[in-house]
Amino acid sequence: MATRKRTARAKAKAPRGRTAASGRKTARRWSGSVTAHSNALDLEPALFKGSDPASIARSLKRSAERSHRRKAGPFQSAMSMLNFYINRGGRNLSASRKKLLERAKTELRRLYGRT
Repeated sequence: MATRKRTARAKAKAPRGRTAASGRKTARRWSGSVTAHSNALDLEPALFKGSDPASIARSLKRSAERSHRRKAGPFQSAMSMLNFYINRGGRNLSASRKKLLERAKTELRRLYGRT
């Protein structure tokens, strides 16, 4: 496999996600701003850091029902935000944390009378 020569311009260019001068990572977390500034729901601060799945589900339900800016129904909006947070966590979410959030999904379904 042949190697390519890098031009001076390509050498000066910083790797994706890093600033040229310092080499530090830049803040490219659009998903964090979605959670914080979502147009769908006004969430309580530190909602997903709670340790009780029932309180997380109740809070999501309360937020979804109070919001007038959502496009879908309250159940879909609440479940969507919870799934978004779980997916956003990805591999960085511990197994115990993911299990707690999955239980919150079950509790949310129960609150809305869905199976």
